[in-house]
Amino acid sequence: MPYYLGIDTSNYTTSAAVYSPENGMILSKKLLPVKQGQCGLRQSDAVFHHVQQLPEVLGKIFADFDGKITAVGVSSRPRDVDGSYMPCFTVGLSAAEILSKSLNVPLYKFSHQSGHIAAAVYSSGHCELMDKAFLAFHISGGTTEALIVRPDEDNIFSAELAAKTLDLNAGQLVDRVGVMLGLGFPCGAELEKLALKNTVKFNVRPTLKGCDCCLSGIENICAKAYKNGEPKESVAALCLEYIKITIERMCAELLKKHGELPVIFAGGVMSDRIIKEYLEKKFGCFFAKPEYSTDNAAGTAFLCAYKDDKNSLRRALET
Repeated sequence: MPYYLGIDTSNYTTSAAVYSPENGMILSKKLLPVKQGQCGLRQSDAVFHHVQQLPEVLGKIFADFDGKITAVGVSSRPRDVDGSYMPCFTVGLSAAEILSKSLNVPLYKFSHQSGHIAAAVYSSGHCELMDKAFLAFHISGGTTEALIVRPDEDNIFSAELAAKTLDLNAGQLVDRVGVMLGLGFPCGAELEKLALKNTVKFNVRPTLKGCDCCLSGIENICAKAYKNGEPKESVAALCLEYIKITIERMCAELLKKHGELPVIFAGGVMSDRIIKEYLEKKFGCFFAKPEYSTDNAAGTAFLCAYKDDKNSLRRALET
């Protein structure tokens, strides 16, 4: 029985996963420590913490299954574009190269963004998307992009940039507003809890330039509202409402431009229930399950299986 190991050392999470087409996914991950009041980590600190945490994360994975690794997959870069690089991914890449050589199994390298998209495809239960064109949103602390994804024989799929933020990423906005309100980093889950207590209705007007968006203005609006004494729950709800309506407008414009494609959402911001439930009703789109929305190695492990034996994986998924 084949088992595929995935490793991902992103900016804020150390993670590993083992995927078997017959037995499903085993996932282990641990957030990097960020001090209260801070909005992130320097890359040198992220690298240090990954070196400390990866043995523990891998140890939990290897303790939870009894089998032999068939191939190793790893997130080696942030995105599938020339020059895409971030030092924290070198930790996972080094570990994957060591494991591949010591186990004498193939090593497959993917981008972190491809892993996010694959995790959403896998956990949403819509693996048929791997064989067709679809629109994918990757919305997190480091990325706010929409991509046209198409099957690709050499690279499993290709992702063409269709729209992006022109300034702030949605996850950055969530964390900056959350830290301003005294929440712990990362702030998404706590900001959602606050927003759900809100009773004020908002009429927001998102800023789009073509299909691209601008999000920095809402940070100033939220800061001004909080300074003027608006309740925390109202400020939290205003922040999420703006993100929600911005994504809705982007998606509508992209579908108008590219045709009625299936739509899937990936990235930590898309685990927010307020945003998710609204977009599901609006577009009938697909989402990663919450545990697969945030940074994780599950998509990398799934891509590893797909790369190693695409036909066998398809047969297993069909049964």
